Amino acid sequence: MTRKQLRDFCLSFPGAVEAFPFGPETHVYKARAKIFAISAMASPLKVSLKCDPDLAADLRVSYPDVVPGYHLNKRHWNTVTCNASVPDRLVKDMIEDSYDLVTKGLAHR
Repeated sequence: MTRKQLRDFCLSFPGAVEAFPFGPETHVYKARAKIFAISAMASPLKVSLKCDPDLAADLRVSYPDVVPGYHLNKRHWNTVTCNASVPDRLVKDMIEDSYDLVTKGLAHR
C-alpha cells in the first residue's frame, strides 16, 4: 500500500476528514471528531488503527509487522507496517474496522 492509497482509502469513508493536530508530518483521519487512523507517512509507511482487543492480539501473533499501538492504548490500538508481509486487503479491512468501531453508536451530525 502506498501513502496515496492509504490516504485515499481513509478519506473514502462517509464524513472522514484529515487533520494535523500533531504537526504537518502526522496525518490523522477522523470521523465525527473521533480518530480512526494515524499515520506519519514516513518510510516505512505505518498506520495506527483502533481494533477489537481480541482481534488485535490475534493479528499481532499472526503478523510480525502488526504491533501494539505506538503511544496509544495498547489493548485497543495496533500499529501496522504497510509492507508485503501484511496484505493490502488486510490493511484495508483493519482501516474499515477501525472506522466502524469509532463511528458505531455515534449520531450522525
